[in-house]
Order: sequence, then C-alpha cells, then structure tokens
Amino acid sequence: MSDNQKQTRTLEGRVISNKMDKTVTVLIERQEQHPLIGKIIRRSTKLHAQNDLGANEGDLVRIAECRPLSKTKHHRVVEIITRANV
Repeated sequence: MSDNQKQTRTLEGRVISNKMDKTVTVLIERQEQHPLIGKIIRRSTKLHAQNDLGANEGDLVRIAECRPLSKTKHHRVVEIITRANV
C-alpha cells in the first residue's frame, strides 16, 4: 500500500491534562454492552498525544495514530473540535 492509500485511525476525546511539555492526556469514552448481562456500560481509555495545536484542558479533540513518539505517546492531535468554556 502506498502512503496516500493508508487509513489512519482517528478517535475523539476530551483533554483532561495539558501539564506536560507538548503532550496532552486525552480521555476516550465508549459505551459497550456487557456480554452476559446485556447492560450498556461505559468504558474509558486515557491516551497521550502530541499537542502541536495548543489544546487546553476541557477541549474536545480528534487524535490520529502515528509512529511511536515516546514510550507512551503514539497519537497526534489533528483537530480541536470545540474549545472549553473558560
């Protein structure tokens, strides 16, 4: 596959921390059905992302998978969807 045909995996989440230098922590929330009970439950994942766009806490952002940038950072902030109310 050539580079222009590759599909990068994108996710949307809320920035919960921007205290690091050029890195934000993004909380990804999803809903899934419990396999036995059938009840809808909320699951969440925290991911570290490269912050070149200046996202702040509370912003809703779109992140995309990329090559490993550090030990825990494998995503980049692609777009800030909505800014937090300050």
